[in-house]
Amino acid sequence: MPEDNIILKVEGLQITFGGKGAFTAVNNISFSVGKGKTLAVVGESGSGKSLTALALMGLLPETATAAGSWQLTVGNVRFTMPNKNSRLTTHDLQLIRGKDIGMVFQEPMSSLNPVMSVGRQLKEAILVHQDIPDTQGKRLAIDWLGKVHLPDPEQMYGRYPHQLSGGQKQRVMIAMAMCNHPALLIADEPTTALDVTVQQEIIRLMIYLQQEHGSAMLFITHDLALAATIADEVLVLYKGEMAEYGKTSQVLTNPQHPYTKALIACKPSPDKKGHRLPVVADYMDEGKKTYDPAKEITQLKNTTSGQPLLTVNNLRVWFAQKKNLLGEALSYVKAVNDVSFTINKGEVLGLVGESGCGKSTLSRSLMGLIPVHDGEILFNGADLAKIAVRDWRQVRTHIQMIFQDPYSSLNPRMTIGDMLRDPLMVHRIVPENEIEKESKRLLGLVQLPADALHRYPHQFSGGQRQRIGIARALTLRPQLLICDESVSALDVSIQAQILNLLKDLQKEFQLTYLFISHDLSVVHYISDRVMVMHEGRIVESGDAEQVLKKPKDEYTRRLVAAMP
Repeated sequence: MPEDNIILKVEGLQITFGGKGAFTAVNNISFSVGKGKTLAVVGESGSGKSLTALALMGLLPETATAAGSWQLTVGNVRFTMPNKNSRLTTHDLQLIRGKDIGMVFQEPMSSLNPVMSVGRQLKEAILVHQDIPDTQGKRLAIDWLGKVHLPDPEQMYGRYPHQLSGGQKQRVMIAMAMCNHPALLIADEPTTALDVTVQQEIIRLMIYLQQEHGSAMLFITHDLALAATIADEVLVLYKGEMAEYGKTSQVLTNPQHPYTKALIACKPSPDKKGHRLPVVADYMDEGKKTYDPAKEITQLKNTTSGQPLLTVNNLRVWFAQKKNLLGEALSYVKAVNDVSFTINKGEVLGLVGESGCGKSTLSRSLMGLIPVHDGEILFNGADLAKIAVRDWRQVRTHIQMIFQDPYSSLNPRMTIGDMLRDPLMVHRIVPENEIEKESKRLLGLVQLPADALHRYPHQFSGGQRQRIGIARALTLRPQLLICDESVSALDVSIQAQILNLLKDLQKEFQLTYLFISHDLSVVHYISDRVMVMHEGRIVESGDAEQVLKKPKDEYTRRLVAAMP
């Protein structure tokens, strides 16, 4: 790449934590990004992707030390870090951040101020770096809300973060990152946990704004399919070191490093349906591929019995939108509207749809967490839509849920042992003198060591926490497990481990799953049948192969087309 076109050049970046016996999190990585070009940085959690971005922004924690150098070229001005002649101060970095380097963070809810309207936050980002009057700043903010395709920008200006969907919040973050026309845009997992259609819109928007302003983009992701869609070059990081670096077409179609091969192989795909997924460990044994699909894949047989376990008839979950003075509903939001389906014993029923379509509302109504407006939920001969509140305690021994976010669904003040013992004691699953033994058995089922009983959630990785969530759900020996986006935010290798685990547990305990996800490749891989939900209704259902390969409904076709 000609030197004149290089916007960012990083040489020998090294990030360490601690003093004596320091831990090296990023070790001697070098790369460059040209004007109007995109470099995708891929790897699992802990590989050093986000730390690299934070180092470029000057936002590393105080316990971290960075060595090496980077150069940012903006027009005729070149910023160098560290610069021995004129070292950039904190004030200088503040001027560069937001103006010359924009960053889109992974979690927009925690990046936006909850007590300020999104318009004011965007206006503030503009006024800090542009010497213009307040009224002009507001006008520009409204214009940018329109540029990122948010509906009714003037009304959106006064809204608060909690009033926006996940995709809308991420659009606001993109507007904040791009409003000062930065030379470099850093996007840290900007589409993780977003629906495929929203993800596609966000990616198109970022590419459009990048091309309009000629920005270089550093795109951090763990999704290789997404990297293939957006990037000119790919940098693969493994345990803080460069595993592979080069043109996207070369790295992803002809990978040389076993870790890159593993990341590609771990992704669920139609041809792997019914087989065990490989994991990174299968490829990393002394750099040799130990995974042989011909010899080591075990066919995971479909265990469905054809006998109905759960039958839902004309289910409606409505929320009052307007009420009169007597508190009577005048109009409703019809979150789930006239939905009917059956789940057979031992079956995996996939449920897909965009955010706001009613997936989570449906799952929570099946658990008795949201009141039902009308309809039937028939389970083991009882209509759950009509049972008394006191009876739900018994029902929930048979229906359990694995939640999407393993970070917020585990109590940070309880040890793992306490989390497993409590339901065992309350529901008297085993005699009191066998609770410890049963807790260890549950940890063994999800491939965690027995000493995990004495540790707290913060001492585990995201994938390990999800395993703990599965173990907790299994304490009551349920018949039906509702998996609500339970693998959506996990790295592909951890995702593969969890999917293998779910299939193993299904086979061992004859479990039935309602598997909710926006990732169609995962749903296709794990599900026997699939339902597609849109605006509170089921628009298409049937065999997974049929629905996702030959969709009939226009909405389903749009979802399938949006897959990267």
